[in-house]
Amino acid sequence: MEQLQSILNQIPIRHDIASHLMLLGVVQGFFLSFVIFARARKNSAITFLGWSLFFQSLVFLDTYLCYTGLIKYMLHFNDSTEVFVLLIAPTIYFFTYALLERKPITLKKHWPHFLLPFVYGLSQINYYKGPLAVKLNAYLGAYYDNLGYIPVPDSFNFTYHIIKDEFRWMILFSFVLYLVLSARLVFKSRRKKGLAPKKIKLDKYAFSRNTVALFVFLLIFLFLIFLNHDDDSGDHYIAILQTVITFITTFFIISESRFFENSWIADKYETLTSNGLNFIEIESFIHDNNYFKSSEATLNDLAKKLETNPNLVSKLINTETGSNFNDYINQKRVQLAQEKLIKAEYAHLTVEAIGNLVGFSSKSAFYNAFKKYVGTSPSQYSKNKVSPEL
Repeated sequence: MEQLQSILNQIPIRHDIASHLMLLGVVQGFFLSFVIFARARKNSAITFLGWSLFFQSLVFLDTYLCYTGLIKYMLHFNDSTEVFVLLIAPTIYFFTYALLERKPITLKKHWPHFLLPFVYGLSQINYYKGPLAVKLNAYLGAYYDNLGYIPVPDSFNFTYHIIKDEFRWMILFSFVLYLVLSARLVFKSRRKKGLAPKKIKLDKYAFSRNTVALFVFLLIFLFLIFLNHDDDSGDHYIAILQTVITFITTFFIISESRFFENSWIADKYETLTSNGLNFIEIESFIHDNNYFKSSEATLNDLAKKLETNPNLVSKLINTETGSNFNDYINQKRVQLAQEKLIKAEYAHLTVEAIGNLVGFSSKSAFYNAFKKYVGTSPSQYSKNKVSPEL
């Protein structure tokens, strides 16, 4: 115990520009994640961005404590956040998935994404339960190997090192995997959807595309740090980059805030949310009743059937999809038309008839909408596709 205390006394406490930047990012990351948790609706895509920021802040708090030497006052927590490192990339992917696919993330369906951090956490139980000597030696090996090491009981089991030694490769694997998955979602979204209305300052596709670009940059940065620094000696560079990313994220969130709208105080929507209507209810009603197939579907009519105000329905659709009511309905009609155009059972119908069947009131409206969202005419689309039933 005396030897342990003697080495602890030799570990310096350092505060410099790097440590100040790291602390700034950690504090801002926690603050922003708590704001998201407080303001986001349950199961909203933005919640996963909050979790990602929260995990990042936990990880880089550990980095800050190790870099400054303050970890010597709480050795039990040394390397305790490694599991959270393996949750950063999955939560960024969940954010992108929920944002673009508008589908919920459930443990039953998405449990494989938690397998790597779970298995890694199990493999490190011996380390977590180990004596302070083990935690101190791990820290000294990464930051102050010149101070020597203290003896560890012979009975202690070091088998956790088999996996721990490969931890950096696990991080890179996790980031590469979820970069690919996120990029696929963005490319899929780009093909399916036309450009967002110009009045949207930053649409979901653009935000997701920027997230993937940031993914690529972060992956390259991680690889270069791991290549040029042993153990954890370069982690503070990653933490400083994280501070920059956190403040960039904060900038975009604030820039999208209603605080900067001219009429935010007297927003006409503020008095319309008391009935508790949400987008999921609108979506369910439209699908369950095939409402979009009616050529008489209008915003006012839909609001009347939902017993609410048209402005609220318009706002919810715009917020969730980045589209106005007409674009939202027409996209559903076009998707259904694509299915019918390639099925043998509808081969006897004209293109105009199929357009009427899915809700378009005129041939020109059908052609224009189809060309806008698919990039080709209905006739050409039908010729290029082969029905699976043929």
